[in-house]
Amino acid sequence: MRLVHNSLHQEVADTLREQIFEGRWAPGTFLDELALCQHLEISRTPLREALKVLTAEGLLRHEPRRGCFVNEVSEQDLDDIFPVIALLEGRCAFEAARNASDSDLAMLDRLHELLEQHAQAGRLHAYYATNHTIHEAIITLANNRWLAQSIGDLRKILKLARLQQLHAPGRLAQSLSEHLAVHAALKARDAEAADAAMRTHLLRQREALRELAAHQKSRLLA
Repeated sequence: MRLVHNSLHQEVADTLREQIFEGRWAPGTFLDELALCQHLEISRTPLREALKVLTAEGLLRHEPRRGCFVNEVSEQDLDDIFPVIALLEGRCAFEAARNASDSDLAMLDRLHELLEQHAQAGRLHAYYATNHTIHEAIITLANNRWLAQSIGDLRKILKLARLQQLHAPGRLAQSLSEHLAVHAALKARDAEAADAAMRTHLLRQREALRELAAHQKSRLLA
């Protein structure tokens, strides 16, 4: 796999990041620098620069005299991250309620109609995709690059955890209801309500993950 020399270390970082997200490198996996250099057909310098990028993003951890490992996301990490991302995305919803034009709201109408269709049909993969599009649209409408950057950084960590909160019993219907509440506040241009509804949506995701973990544990013990 030969990478061209165009911001090479960034290309390497992008490649490794995607492989981590795809599950090729499981949490806790040691990244063998020599093997990676051979696989990517690069020298150690761009590889090490790429590993520094991913370490700064929180996807890798560096252990002195041992090397880099794919980071593991603990339950405490999730407890710490979700309140923060809830505040950030809540603020995005607040700003979006003040910034959205009629055409923006019409676009969100269509996305929520699609979201509802996926929920009713039980199409989880499609629901996740549309859900992501809606969140991205709201972040874009907030028009605050610092919010967008901070949320993006935290999402990388959450993506590393490979979370599947919609598998929690009853979560799909609850998630849809929360999304509709956010959308109703946006349409009413009620910034405070949009903020509160979005924060509730994110915090309930964390609750759903706890319920899912407890449900899976009880099944293993049964």
